[in-house]
Amino acid sequence: MDARRVADAVELLERYDAAAIEHPGGTLLAHLIRVEERLARWGARPTVRLAGLCHAAYGTDGFPTALMPLGRRTELAGVIGAEAEELVYLYGACGRAASYPRLAEGAPMVDRFSADEFMPSWQQRRDFAELTAANELDLVFASAEFARRHGAGILALLTRFRPLLSEHAWRDRVTAESTVDSGVGLTVD
Repeated sequence: MDARRVADAVELLERYDAAAIEHPGGTLLAHLIRVEERLARWGARPTVRLAGLCHAAYGTDGFPTALMPLGRRTELAGVIGAEAEELVYLYGACGRAASYPRLAEGAPMVDRFSADEFMPSWQQRRDFAELTAANELDLVFASAEFARRHGAGILALLTRFRPLLSEHAWRDRVTAESTVDSGVGLTVD
């Protein structure tokens, strides 16, 4: 992957104060970097890794703090590429309550910004599920409190996403079961 793009993305995240925002396991910037690194270990393609690094740029249904307004989408696309930015938008726009239960079945997703339904491609579904797994598993491994409070729900979600996940993501999900059961955070490399 292009190290310059990663460095530019980190610089952009720093300009938007990601290092100053508290997040389970440290700061938002630290979390974003760990998500990208997890995706790299899983062998994700560069576009997904860049999207993982910037996945919270517009906030998410689970973490509403936005680093950048939606009107800055072209700025982010200029740094990470149009396809990666589209995945960041998809991730941020996903209305989780309506979209998560049916994602693996190929049902439409709901855009929480516009309330419109839309039909992502199979590749977008796979990328979205992989990014979701990397994001949620990072939180489970980084924060014992998060694992205690949300771990069982995350494990159930990733089980529903199983048809969309890589073998690497699934192995980390299986490893996370012991973390959730014990309530102790750990780092998986």
